[in-house]
Amino acid sequence: MPDVVNFDPMEKFVVSARKYRPKGFEEVVGQQHITTTLQNAIDNNQLAQALLFCGPRGVGKTTCARILAKMINEFDENADGNSLNIFELDAASNNSVDDIRNLIDQVRYPPQYGKYKVYIIDEVHMLSNAAFNAFLKTLEEPPPYAIFILATTEKHKVIPTILSRCQIFDFNRIQITDIAQHLKFIADKEGIKTEESALHLISQKADGALRDALSIFDLIVTFSSDRNITYQSTIENLHILDYEYYFKLVDHLLEENISQTLLIFDEILKQGFDGHNFIVGLAEHLRNLMVCKDNATVQLLEVPENAKQKYTEQANNSSLSFLLTALNITNQCDLSYKASKNQRLHIELTLMKLANVKAAVNLASQPAADNGVKKKVV
Repeated sequence: MPDVVNFDPMEKFVVSARKYRPKGFEEVVGQQHITTTLQNAIDNNQLAQALLFCGPRGVGKTTCARILAKMINEFDENADGNSLNIFELDAASNNSVDDIRNLIDQVRYPPQYGKYKVYIIDEVHMLSNAAFNAFLKTLEEPPPYAIFILATTEKHKVIPTILSRCQIFDFNRIQITDIAQHLKFIADKEGIKTEESALHLISQKADGALRDALSIFDLIVTFSSDRNITYQSTIENLHILDYEYYFKLVDHLLEENISQTLLIFDEILKQGFDGHNFIVGLAEHLRNLMVCKDNATVQLLEVPENAKQKYTEQANNSSLSFLLTALNITNQCDLSYKASKNQRLHIELTLMKLANVKAAVNLASQPAADNGVKKKVV
């Protein structure tokens, strides 16, 4: 009888953020201004000994620090960084003065391999004041073989004396299109079928953080039995309101159909969606219609290609006055939502106002009566 082999299907699973972590600057997504500057600094031998990488979470700060550390030491990209003079310290959990003194003690000894000892300190803003002060002298006069790369999501919390000793690099939130393209690249590599609108939705939900986008991507793949990422499965699994609701809603607002508008809102609530998120989404939809009104601003429309035509068509059916007024009303609803005692009624009143905007705009634009006296608005 053959031996029974216990196979764990989760054993070999590696999250996409780790599996596709960039190994060189050319693979870093959406931070070309940073990678180009760092590459030039290395090529021209002008790299500072203290660098501060600032920016939102999940945009590539630690990844770029690791790539830089291996490049200046000319290590193989697959080598184990910790054994090759690349030291990482998480200041979120190692923020005491003793932790920094231990690090400073290590700095005194030159590297056994390579040219530099590189110290990557993540979330450096979490260091205590005593730790910052203990670190200052070393940061100001580091030995020639030591390079410090500090990373933070909150630059304003880093004390000025540290900032003044560092070369500062500001990382950007990654553009939705760049994230979507990277997700498509990974999906193709993994043999996963995708819809453009689904990848765009995941990218939008990530709010500029590629790591978050990859985590959501992995989640949707896990939910899918056939390794097929569709728009419908994505909105269901992430519990996101389908933008088709907003297209239908605005059509009814332009028709001044209050009853259908209220029924759509009721349907949305019955599906478990939050009223506040609904009104924020409506404001975003109206904003997208607004930017479609002018060729100069249409580039600000960050939606999938298959949705652009819908936005353009609805924008052509909406006057600029309607959109401006509607945006103002929805914004006021958003600002006062939390203070409202009856939040459902608060939104319903907003929708009733929106359904009357077109009539109010038309009335206001009517010419004066023949006798020169303006018509009285009742």
